Amino acid sequence: MSKPEPSIDQWLKEAKADPKAAQCGMFLTHNGIVRITPKKQVREGVQGLGEVAKVQFSYDAEGVAAAEREALTWPGVYYVRTWMNEGELGVGDSIMYVLIGADIRPNCVDALQKLVGKIKNELVVEKEIYA
Repeated sequence: MSKPEPSIDQWLKEAKADPKAAQCGMFLTHNGIVRITPKKQVREGVQGLGEVAKVQFSYDAEGVAAAEREALTWPGVYYVRTWMNEGELGVGDSIMYVLIGADIRPNCVDALQKLVGKIKNELVVEKEIYA
């Protein structure tokens, strides 16, 4: 069972009201979702797996919180917020949201890429179930 999704509009309002918001020249969001095409097919070219019917998803909550704190030490990053789903997710369901606020575009883009990569590569467990 998945969790209720946050409002990105609300997140942005809260981020812009944060005391460090005046340092931010850019906010970027990431919304990862369950896709029908298997990860091994997209990333490695493996064929014949079938379509994704659902994903069993879990994550290390303490690790994600630590990753958020770490991201705030990266160049130009002043705001970080994440939301992670959990349980059995269907195609089109959101897996995660990430919001980064940084001083300039290169710092914001780099931080978003680095944080999402860390979460996906080190802090989540995803098991695709094929149709």
